Amino acid sequence: MKIETLILAAAIVLTGIMTGIFFTWSNAVTPGIGKLSDTEYLRALQSMNRVILNNSFIAVFSGAMLATALVPVFHWSSFPKAIFWLYAFAFVLYAIGIFGVTIMGNIPLNDMLEETNLVSISEMDAQACRTKIEVKWNTFNLIRSVSSALTFIVLTASYLLNDQP
Repeated sequence: MKIETLILAAAIVLTGIMTGIFFTWSNAVTPGIGKLSDTEYLRALQSMNRVILNNSFIAVFSGAMLATALVPVFHWSSFPKAIFWLYAFAFVLYAIGIFGVTIMGNIPLNDMLEETNLVSISEMDAQACRTKIEVKWNTFNLIRSVSSALTFIVLTASYLLNDQP
């Protein structure tokens, strides 16, 4: 099997895993914790944000970015065919819709929450903090969910459409 096929397969698998993670957060986790009181919500989100920063998640998240970036590089021989542009589009979609949104959107909100002392927070301050975070965080995660699903679909379609042996 060619290296470019292995890289494409890795990109498909890793973006598929990320799609599942973002979908689960959008579909179950955030609606579930959204039913909690303000302080409980903030504690739950803070706890999950701390736990998700583990080697497995970082490897899949970064690996998907790397593999998606390498796909058009290793398929340069298909330039300027439409298939090359699918590969390039998948990379741009992941880079902006997942990686960029995470770095520029979700992480600053996570950092704001991390800096909040939830042990001695008043209900009024908890409500204000939640108001600053919840809708924005959920919107950014929805963007990541849709972007990762589209990246996965584009990569899978590109594999199926690729006429190279």
